[in-house]
Amino acid sequence: QVQLVESGGGLVQAGGSLRLSCAASGSFLIINTMGWHRQAPGKQRELVATITSGGRTNYADSVKGRFTISRDNAKNTVYLQMNSLEAEDTAVYYCAAPGVVTTRGRADYWGKGTLVTVSS
Repeated sequence: QVQLVESGGGLVQAGGSLRLSCAASGSFLIINTMGWHRQAPGKQRELVATITSGGRTNYADSVKGRFTISRDNAKNTVYLQMNSLEAEDTAVYYCAAPGVVTTRGRADYWGKGTLVTVSS
């Protein structure tokens, strides 16, 4: 079993910054990709950013240049630095780890989410 625990959400004014963290714990062999998704009220969940264990990153067009994803492999932790926040960034942000290798095979894991509210 793998647990992903997010932290760092909260209320911020437009133009401000927040940093999200997600720590993975439990029994696993390899976590290659980790990332962040978000779901705004009334909308579908969407990809925000991903990062591989080798440091390769991918971003949604809507956050490029404003958000930065990073990772500490030794701590099994992924971060999302969010700058120049906009009201449209308001959402529940979920940490994701797809294809985690465990002794039982591969599985996808999600955190419970952390709420980010940007006031305009």
